[in-house]
Amino acid sequence: MQGVSAVPWRARACKLCVIYLLQGHAVNPMRILLLSACLFVGGVAQAANDLPGGGIDAEALSRHVRLLASDEFEGRAPASAGEQRTVDYLVEQFKAGGLQPGGEQGGWTQAVPLVRAQVDGPVHASLRVGGKTQALVNGSDVTLQSLRPQAAVRLKNAPLVFVGYGISAPERQWDDYKGVDLRGKIAVVLINDADFESSQPGAFDGKAVTYYGRWTYKYEEAARRGAAGVLIVHETAPAAYGWATVQSSGLSPLFDIERSDADAKAQHVPVRGWMQQALAASLFQRAGLDFAQAKQRAQQRDFVPMALGDATLSVDFKLKRERVVTHNVVAKLTGSQHPDETVIFSAHWDAFGMGKADAGGDTVRRGAVDNATGVASVLELARVFAAGPKPQRTLYFIALTAEEKGLLGANYYAAHPLAPLDKTVAVLNMEMFSPDGPTRDIASWGRGRVSLEGDLETAAKARGRSYSPDPNLEAGFFYRADHFAFARMGVPAITAGPGLDMLEGGVAAGKALRDKYFAECYHQPCDRWTPQWDASGHAADTTLVYDVGVALANGRQWPSWQDGSEFKAIRASSDAARK
Repeated sequence: MQGVSAVPWRARACKLCVIYLLQGHAVNPMRILLLSACLFVGGVAQAANDLPGGGIDAEALSRHVRLLASDEFEGRAPASAGEQRTVDYLVEQFKAGGLQPGGEQGGWTQAVPLVRAQVDGPVHASLRVGGKTQALVNGSDVTLQSLRPQAAVRLKNAPLVFVGYGISAPERQWDDYKGVDLRGKIAVVLINDADFESSQPGAFDGKAVTYYGRWTYKYEEAARRGAAGVLIVHETAPAAYGWATVQSSGLSPLFDIERSDADAKAQHVPVRGWMQQALAASLFQRAGLDFAQAKQRAQQRDFVPMALGDATLSVDFKLKRERVVTHNVVAKLTGSQHPDETVIFSAHWDAFGMGKADAGGDTVRRGAVDNATGVASVLELARVFAAGPKPQRTLYFIALTAEEKGLLGANYYAAHPLAPLDKTVAVLNMEMFSPDGPTRDIASWGRGRVSLEGDLETAAKARGRSYSPDPNLEAGFFYRADHFAFARMGVPAITAGPGLDMLEGGVAAGKALRDKYFAECYHQPCDRWTPQWDASGHAADTTLVYDVGVALANGRQWPSWQDGSEFKAIRASSDAARK
């Protein structure tokens, strides 16, 4: 309903519902069930009203998303006209909310120097197997890119070697490479890890994706091995997204933190990309191998890399590289008693900008759910905290850049923090809240073995809700959000997002909505605001982030990594700074 906040509307409806159901005296099981449901909705609706500044406002959240995801912002790509509009809007909102600038030199931003690399002109690529050459179409058969400091990518008949999942993990007694020499060769790699298709947990702890399963790791490890290139075989289930997502990213410019040429050469293979699963199966068959059988072999510790017969890849394309500067937007509230201790609330502001037209001719990839919703939460949290009592610890509200390019804004902040990381209490990151109304639960991404997960559960229970550990561990979201950049530095960090237990339709409805979004709109033009947008659940979830944050802001606790976390020892190395 235009002009009326969804939260108050639901509250009024629930009050009328309760009055109606309490009329009469007969004890009726259905009457009790409906009364319970009404009271639950009322609790969600009123959840924000006990906060300063009128609480988290669903209408304001929806308004922020509508504007940030409008065509005027051109998909919010880093180092674009859309970035400038985004930064201007965020600064304007922080100022209006009564925040202080928290960026460099007393300003509102932190400059993040990047290199942008994009294919310049046509891509010529082909496979040659058994004396026969097959031309490849970039974007359809493969996606080919490069972050190497070079003017062109030219490979002639580079041999292809299948290296399984491309993992070297000594602590798990796993090595897919077995000493194979990859110099001058292309590594053909499976996405995810060897446990994904196993019915029993193995070396990689079951279906929950580890960092070894991420595409970023595949490129990094192959670069360490001196490979001439990497082709990752795309399969929707283990990748957790379809080819359209790969295509969207693969045809967009690549970004990297600015680094020396020597470092860039060490960090990046000359050519990288993905190949369709059907193409991989055909390639293996022509090389005298069976793809399914080779994949099964790769799931064993004794797997040995195998040359794909006489198969070779040739690639030729020009590369345009340029230095660009993008920005993290930073606001703060200085603590009254412990100003050197900081709590960070974050979300990435970037989306995918302008891209290939969809079936309807739309080229703007607006990023409404991903992640204008998270940015809206940061803006509302900043406003609400500024309206209340001054926090004891300093609060930072950061809209991070270039998450979609590899967590680059978060990685840059973690390497160049505006407040010391050893005194950073926690990072509460936010991603992809639901536009479909309230859920009974809230979730976090990944199972990070951090005490913040328990804090979020406690906050949820206090408001009559529940906490669900990541309901989609197979997607590896823990490694795909900005909090991971902080976790790698030891800072306790979490990404909060919506649960799946919809008030209307339960978990089945939530899963259906999630699956539809990822299948059709993730990183696509249809991720847009609509008049049917219902931010009431978004507001309720953001309220729980406030509840966790306000306890940290005014308490003396230091969240911690639990036993079994790879980040616990990193944090422990700076324990003395917090005593």
